[in-house]
Amino acid sequence: MKERAKARAPRSRTGIETWVDREVAGCEFKDERLGRRFGKLLAQIGSDMGQSIPLVCQDWANTKAAYRFLSNERVNEADILCGHFEATRGRVTTTEGPILVLHDTTEFSFKRDRPELIGFRGLTGLGTPEEVLQRCVHSAASLMHSSLAVTTEGLPLGLTAIKFWTRKKFKGTTALKRKINPTRVPIEQKESIRWLENLRQSTDLLAAPGRCVHIGDRESDIYELFCLAEEVGTHFLVRTCVDRLAGDGNHTIADEMDEVTVKGLHRIEVKDDKGDPDEALLEIRFRKLRILPPIGKQKKYPALTLTVIHAQERGTPKRRKKIEWKLLTDLPVQSRKDAIEKLGWYALRWKIEVFHKILKSGCKAEESKLRTAERLVNLIAVFCIVSWRVFWMTMLNRSSPNTLPQTALTDPEIRLLDHLVKDRGGDRSRRSTLSRYVVKIAQLGGYLARASDPPPGNTVIWRGLSRLTDIELGATIGPKIVGN
Repeated sequence: MKERAKARAPRSRTGIETWVDREVAGCEFKDERLGRRFGKLLAQIGSDMGQSIPLVCQDWANTKAAYRFLSNERVNEADILCGHFEATRGRVTTTEGPILVLHDTTEFSFKRDRPELIGFRGLTGLGTPEEVLQRCVHSAASLMHSSLAVTTEGLPLGLTAIKFWTRKKFKGTTALKRKINPTRVPIEQKESIRWLENLRQSTDLLAAPGRCVHIGDRESDIYELFCLAEEVGTHFLVRTCVDRLAGDGNHTIADEMDEVTVKGLHRIEVKDDKGDPDEALLEIRFRKLRILPPIGKQKKYPALTLTVIHAQERGTPKRRKKIEWKLLTDLPVQSRKDAIEKLGWYALRWKIEVFHKILKSGCKAEESKLRTAERLVNLIAVFCIVSWRVFWMTMLNRSSPNTLPQTALTDPEIRLLDHLVKDRGGDRSRRSTLSRYVVKIAQLGGYLARASDPPPGNTVIWRGLSRLTDIELGATIGPKIVGN
């Protein structure tokens, strides 16, 4: 059996290591040619985010090679993401403090204006066009459960686990729940198993279970997940929706929390339904409780000692929904300060939703015209790496603005940006920081950089990066064309 070949990205014309090199260095494919093609495809898609494969590949030879790579039976999403996972682990090891692993699920909807053209290859006996569409797309892995590692400042360090699946795999579970109590259905037969699989994979990848805090919304309120976290020595912070039995089993969590007095107040800034700024004053309560597993699983799982945190807004707001969070964690919460810290960590959960938005709006993942499940999954895996990079640069500018620009950019890119976007007056010391160069990239993407403007967002960053790549290509080949 042949050894798996390391992936190699195409080196830039200057021979300088690029972001693609770092993200594919840990990839291992069954054929060295597949590794080279992946590196080239990632660079092409990353240089023109949101465009079709023919457009980013530019000619038929490269386009055909890209399609062959995505449809190759020896390529899967694990091969594509392996290098990025390794790079994520490397970035985590260079940081200190807790690592928040955000988990969430998103669904892809592949709709077409003319579904009768999808999947048709001139063959007979395939059924109606609608049936072909169902098999080719909706039977595909139209759901993705992702896990994103971020710092407590909100900097996304990279993905730690990705799971694609279809509800067809769990067909019959709903009918089973009608016959017996849902809590008695084995976790292995539920879609919820993905939460446990990603928690284990992420913890194993980062190899620092004590630093990891796994964060999820109400869908992650799974007793088996709590037990798994204790088993592997990691931590969790989830929004709870189940009123479980507590103490000796004669009362519930809600009964005990009703007896807890307010431990402090916390004022936060929010936005109302129209997007206007507003304030909310939260009453904070917390208590450590002995929590019991579901009745049908008490012989299989032990009782756990966890902390419940309730944050409820005082009063009733007029132009938005009232804030009420109920969190459950195995982390120590001994003071108002500890509780506020955990609330802040949970508030960072929305960043994984931002990542999914970049994936769909920036990469336009749902506009793919690929015909089969396997090809769609492979392409979305490539998009995941590109989306993370845009998100990382956007947040790196906000969390570490004084970082050296070489952290994210090559020297030729820095020189080009200096030539394209001239520095204005003001603090000259900021000119050598990453923040200044990210703003320059954003300006290429349409950011005005006025004094009152907020920091640039993901959209202008990905537009600017695409323009920068085109300009860099022109700067490289221009002198050769004019003979200079």
